[in-house]
Amino acid sequence: MEIIKTSIPNLLIIKPEVFSDPRGFFLEAFAENRYKEAGISSNFVQDNISKSSYGVIRGLHYQLAPYSQSKLIHALEGKILDVAVDLRKNSPTFGQHYAVELSAENKLQFFIPQGFAHGFSVLSETAIVSYKCDNYYSQEAERGIVYNDAKLNINWQIPADKAIISSKDSILPSFKEAEHNFVFSI
Repeated sequence: MEIIKTSIPNLLIIKPEVFSDPRGFFLEAFAENRYKEAGISSNFVQDNISKSSYGVIRGLHYQLAPYSQSKLIHALEGKILDVAVDLRKNSPTFGQHYAVELSAENKLQFFIPQGFAHGFSVLSETAIVSYKCDNYYSQEAERGIVYNDAKLNINWQIPADKAIISSKDSILPSFKEAEHNFVFSI
């Protein structure tokens, strides 16, 4: 597998080795020892899968520390634009976001460490997304930032009239008003 560093510290794209032949393909989606060798030492404890249709924008979601979650995300079917926003105080990229297209075709994975908000938009007719988390879901620690925050200025690649947002996500606070308690460390 290849580890691709992004412009935001600790945010990584993983390109797995894919073995293809006339029958199809095989790839190793996760092997703890190989990820630890690559510097990803998260102890994943929960796997989540979501299915969404074109135009759905989920996020931006996170959990406050000590319930924060690192995530390892990939698209099993379809295509998404996956977005991470740096919420770590004292980070050189605090308040910046990074977006990557994940698809069943490119088979890329996105590693988002603790201290980030996460969301995605569905760019294909449907998408099935799988993500590993290194902490369990905590409703009390759940927080978010509204997807269309002007400061973040995220291009979700979905026309406004086609965007499908949950009522819960549409009333999230702005980046400036959002509660977060993460600190950057190297």
